[in-house]
Amino acid sequence: MKETTPTAMPPCFDRWCGRFDDIFSHQAQKREFRNYLGGLLGESERKNLSQMANNAVGVT
Repeated sequence: MKETTPTAMPPCFDRWCGRFDDIFSHQAQKREFRNYLGGLLGESERKNLSQMANNAVGVT
């Protein structure tokens, strides 16, 4: 089963992440913050970056 990514997360996920947008100076940082959190909240048993990247859907 593939991971849930921010694009598949409920609207409250993006609103919550938006609270931290001022911390990041680049759009890529904001996007990857959401991708990382989506990976942590996903269903994978292993929460390391390599495993999350392998399981991610719609993340490049």
